[in-house]
Order: sequence, then C-alpha cells, then structure tokens
Amino acid sequence: MDILKKIEKHREMEERLKWEGTFAEYLEILKEKPWIAQSAHSRVYNMIKDAGIEEINGRKRYKFFNQEIFGLDEALERLVEEYFHPAAKRLDVRKRILLLMGPVSGGKSTLVTLLKRGLEEYSKTDRGAVYAIKGCPMHEDPLHLIPHHLRDDFYKEYGIRIEGNLSPLNMMRLEEEYGGRIEDVLVERIFFSEDKRVGIGTFSPSDPKSQDIADLTGSIDFSTIAEYGSESDPRAYRFDGELNKANRGMMEFQEMLKCDEKFLWHLLSLTQEGNFKAGRFALISADELIVAHTNETEYRSFISNKKNEALHSRIIVMPIPYNLKVSDEERIYEKMIKESDVSDVHIAPHTLRVAAMFTILTRLKEPKRSDIDLVKKMRLYDGELVEGFNAVDVEELKKEYPEEGMSGIDPRYVINRISSTIIRKEVPSINALDVLRSLKEGLYQHPSISEEDRERYLNFISIARKEYDEIAKKEVQKAFVYSYEESAKTLMDNYLDNVEAYCNKSKIRDPLTGEEMNPDEKLMRSIEEQIGISENAKKAFREEILIRISAYARKGKRFDYNSHERLREAIQKKLFADLKDVVKITTSTKTPDEQQLKKINEVVARLIDEYGYNSTSANELLRYVGSLLNR
Repeated sequence: MDILKKIEKHREMEERLKWEGTFAEYLEILKEKPWIAQSAHSRVYNMIKDAGIEEINGRKRYKFFNQEIFGLDEALERLVEEYFHPAAKRLDVRKRILLLMGPVSGGKSTLVTLLKRGLEEYSKTDRGAVYAIKGCPMHEDPLHLIPHHLRDDFYKEYGIRIEGNLSPLNMMRLEEEYGGRIEDVLVERIFFSEDKRVGIGTFSPSDPKSQDIADLTGSIDFSTIAEYGSESDPRAYRFDGELNKANRGMMEFQEMLKCDEKFLWHLLSLTQEGNFKAGRFALISADELIVAHTNETEYRSFISNKKNEALHSRIIVMPIPYNLKVSDEERIYEKMIKESDVSDVHIAPHTLRVAAMFTILTRLKEPKRSDIDLVKKMRLYDGELVEGFNAVDVEELKKEYPEEGMSGIDPRYVINRISSTIIRKEVPSINALDVLRSLKEGLYQHPSISEEDRERYLNFISIARKEYDEIAKKEVQKAFVYSYEESAKTLMDNYLDNVEAYCNKSKIRDPLTGEEMNPDEKLMRSIEEQIGISENAKKAFREEILIRISAYARKGKRFDYNSHERLREAIQKKLFADLKDVVKITTSTKTPDEQQLKKINEVVARLIDEYGYNSTSANELLRYVGSLLNR
C-alpha cells in the first residue's frame, strides 16, 4: 500500500503543477518570473548550476553529475564552461551540435541520459518551468505570437529577446480559432518527458534504405488531404518527427556519424539558423540542444571525408575519456554491481580497488620523466601523497599526454569478469585473487586485444597482484597488532621518549638501572624506516612529532597512539615485523594449538567487525598472508 500512496501523492503533485491560461495571463507570469522564457541551452545550464557547484583543488565540480558519473570532473568542467555556459548566454556556440567523443563504455550515454532525466525533473520545478501554446504538437514558445515589428518594444518592456517564427499550424490556428486575437491564445505549462515525447527526442540511425526523413521532420497525413484539400495545409501534416518533439528541450542523436548524409543536412540550418525544412512549408523554428556521441575511430573517418566539411564547423567536439582515478573507478564498479542481481554477494574489501588498479594502469601512458614509474603516476592521479612529488608534478604529468584516457580496458569488461567470477565460484564471497584470475583468463578470450596489448595487460595484472599482496599484509598486520595493542603503545612511548631527548639534545634515563643514556638511534631508525623516512629527513620528521606533541599539550590533550597517522603506521609495521614469525606460525599451521587458535579467532573477529570481511573472506585472507610470509 505504501507504494500506491506514493503514486497517488505523485499524481496529486503533478496536478497541482499544471497551469492553463490565456497569453495575456502568461505575460503577467513573465513579469514576475522572466527566467521562464529562457532558451533550451540556458535551461540545461541552469539545471546543472542549480544542483550546486563545489570547488576542489581549484577545479569546479558540478554536483548534478555526482551520483552517476565518476572521475570525469575535468571533462565535465570543460563541457559546462566551454559549451553550456556560453550557449546559455546566447553566444555562437549554441549554434553548434555537441558531439561527445570517447572510447566505448566511457560514460557518454550515461551523461546524455543524465541530462534527459534531469530535464524531466527540472521542468517540474519553478526555475525550470516551461510554457507552450496549448494543443501545439511542437509545444511552441508562446512568445512566437508577438509580431516581429513589436519585438524590440517587448524587449524594452520585459528584457526578453524573442527568436523564431510562429509555426504554420499555429499561424493558421491564430486566425481560425482566435480571430487573430493573440491575447486570447491558450497557453499551458508542459513537462518534459522522453516517454511522452515532450521536449526530449532520441534519433537512432537504421538501414539507410528503409529509414525515412519523416522520422526527423514529420510527415504528410494522407488520410486528411481529402478533408483539407492540399498537402501544404498544416492541418494535413503530422508534426511528429524527433526534431519537432524535441523542440524547447534536447535531442539525442545516437551514433550520428553512422547516419545517411541526407539526415545530417537538416542539422545545418537547425543549428545555425534555429529552423528546419518540413514538407511544403516555410522554415519551421525550433529551439533545442542537439547532443550526439561517437567513438574516436568513427570521428576520424568522418572528418577525413571532404563531403562533411559543412558540418565540421557546426560541431563542437568534447572528448570524454576514461576515468583515470582508482578510487573513482572503484565507485563505478560499486554502482554497476548495486544495479545487478548479484548485489547480495559478499565482495571482500579491496577486491574492486585491486581490479580498478589493473584497469587504470591499462589506460595510463608511460611517464616521460625517469623519476616516476606507472604505479607512482597511478597513485598521484588518485590524490595519494607520494614522497617527493606534489600537485605541480601531477599537472605536468597530465600535460605530457593530452589524449590520455582514450584507450585501455573499459569498465564493462571488468564487470563482466567480476560477474563471471561470482557465477562460477558459486559461493557467497569473492576476493581480489578470484577477480584477478578471472581478468587474466578473459584476456585470452577477448577478440579485440592484440598480442602486444595482452602482454602489457598481463604485466599490469602482476603489478596489481603485488599491490594486493601489500594491502593484504597490511590488513592482517593491523588486525594482529590490535591484539598486541599494549605492546604497540609501549613501543610508541619508548620512541617518543627517545625523540624528545634527541630534539632537546638531552639524555634519557634507563627505567631499570636509572643510568643516563644517549637516545637509542637504532630503535628510532628501525621505526622510521618502516615508512620510508630517509637519513636526511629523520631530523625534520622527529621535530614535526615534537611540535605535534606540544600543540596537543597546549590544548590540554594527550598525544596518543592515534594522534599521528604516519607514526601509527610505522609503529604497526615495526611491531608486525617483530611479530612476523608469530604471524607466520599462527596463519599457516594446519593444526594450531589452543593459544594459536585463540589468536586466529581474535584476528578473524577483528577483520569481520572492523574491516568489513565475512568469515569466509577473513579466513581466506589469513591463509593467503600466511603463504606470503612463508615464501
């Protein structure tokens, strides 16, 4: 019953939003809300802007795209700032077809679908409201009723520019139904809907021999010619082509470059002049955003054909590359799995991340700089801190290959392999090793991967496996060290005593003998080396720790085990190194004694409660790490 109540509530809301009145009443609304008369491009831009903008590292991130598209912030910022924003300001770019060009499964269709769904919802808001001449199949802008000789006066009074001419059908209706009285013409509020073909159109090419231009521009209704007496009577014409129905909103031109040329010529005048030819009528005005998408190969073939030159200058190409951030790729997989019927299968922590590492490595170009390898580049792109590098280095790396991200493994391949792993394993849990194995097998079955690329990709699987080995050891390390938390705290206190003495150039007192001693350099270095602190950097690191302790003291807080993330990691690694033999024995013994069994159960419980594993994946992780440590 809950769902039926929601449906009823939604229906009531839609009824409340409906409006109908005369053109004179519509002008009264315009005085209060002039934005209602915005163009199609302006409506799309305001829809995106109104959803919110946040600034991250000097770049704009548009919240409109946040829930569906990941890792394409730069491409989306360029799309909004270089196309939608100037087009909304009536600059010349609005007279261009927007062509999204990028590799398969890169997010082009998702982006267009998001714009279409967004417009449907936005037209139900006050800011996105759309009004049209009632009964018009093209939901024409009511302002087209204003005669041309009065449009300058209208602009002075309302501050609104009017573009376009009244359509042949509405011109006839104005005379016959309303006796030429513009103020009496009925106007209604409309709501965009792709399903109902209101303000959103989709055109997909088919066999050129069978596809009719009427699919775009409408057609003559031959059954009415006897009634109306002429093919040029607008009442004898069906204004039901995609260009007609997409008026006031947007039209998606799927696989535009596969279209027969005769379909594309209609776009020339529509984009440049805002009108198109249909039947035996004068040019018909239309205000719509045309979005097309294609892949790079088809685009190169299109621009190399001299016959298409007229269209070249009327297209703005926006590259939509693959995502190049591991964490965002992981979110893509999470979203795709959530939408499937296998969302209840337990996927062990880091499984999708390791798959994402492999995928991103296939998309990256080898750095030209000798001090950065592909793994470091991957980490830097993902926003990780890599010692010796900063944001400037990241920008330099991106400039090396402007076309980076236009090739590599696509997300669908990875999801296909993850799905295969889930179905084949037939257990309620999969881990990173299962997925890497499946990715490797899939490379031999993939028809479009060359031998050279396969070798490169196999190497990336090995790299991703090594990355997982480190992650797995760290997971078990943290779980084990927790069982030895008191030992970790003691080790840290000991380190801090020595650091304080070192920085203050003083001695420390032996707790047993009371004897004064120099700071234990060997102990401090054994901990610092765990996180890559070099001999030259040790002094700065120790002084930073001391400053942090003082800052905590001033605020009346105690500096403890969790106060400095890098130091905690160093302590954990050091303790784990000291405990390695214990871990080896505990994780790999086939018949553990009571003490070992207790320790295993503690670690498994910790992995389940704190780190998101289930019983199966936690025990698999322990066995795997045991085998790593025994190699």
